[in-house]
Amino acid sequence: MDFLRPTTWEEALAAKADRPEAVPIQGGTDVMVELNFDVRRPTALLDLNRVAELREWSMTGGHCRVGAGVPYTVVIDELGGPLPGLAQAARTVGSPQIRNRGSVGGNLGAASPAGDSHPPLLAAGAVVEVESRERGVRMIPAAEFYLGVKRSALEPDELIRAVHVPPATGPQYFSKVGTRNAMVIAVCSFAVALHPRERRVGTGLGSAAPTPRRALEAEELLAAELDWDAPLDPALLRRFGDLCARAAAPIDDVRGTAAYRVHAIGVMARRTLTWAWNDHLEKRAA
Repeated sequence: MDFLRPTTWEEALAAKADRPEAVPIQGGTDVMVELNFDVRRPTALLDLNRVAELREWSMTGGHCRVGAGVPYTVVIDELGGPLPGLAQAARTVGSPQIRNRGSVGGNLGAASPAGDSHPPLLAAGAVVEVESRERGVRMIPAAEFYLGVKRSALEPDELIRAVHVPPATGPQYFSKVGTRNAMVIAVCSFAVALHPRERRVGTGLGSAAPTPRRALEAEELLAAELDWDAPLDPALLRRFGDLCARAAAPIDDVRGTAAYRVHAIGVMARRTLTWAWNDHLEKRAA
């Protein structure tokens, strides 16, 4: 196995173009597990740890641009204001050691349905910035990035450079069910983001289908019937939870049954929307 160590982004793109089979590695929180359990044995690893720009974030064009190598600890410590949903999800990832090494870019690259960052990225309307040496930059909406179980829209010669996330204009919440309280892969997860200026609500489901996904019918229901100046209607809340549960297409596995996941998605959808709506009304009243 070859170990490639570029020091600049240009060198990284060149290495990926010349060796498209090379597997990118930065935190290694997913890749090293697969290597240790012999799930895959690539001919080359592309170490991105020395590419400093991947560990930077900035406000660019009205969006928060988070480099692919920004660790979860930085998301928690520095981005809880503009990206509260993503910061909440980051707090649930593994242990402190994992949060120091793992990154949103790595989560996207792995494209696991159970990745904790996916639901808040979907709910917020994030866009993934990818690049190749030959074709340049592509901007892929998060809703179009996931193609299947651990399959993404990345081409073989492309690398994830950053993710662009609109700063929150309303409350955001993330909820996760696991077999224990910490250091656990999600049985299922759910994120909600209120966008008051647009009079809409974004959603994201995790570990409840072959790919992370939005509950589009539930979003359309709220866009059509939600009164943004009134308390949350209990009947509308129930319908929202039911439609979110209907959007799930889970499987039975060692972490939970499909039936349990469907039920849990409905419960989490109602809870997170209630929490977010209460915050919304408190802010309006202040």
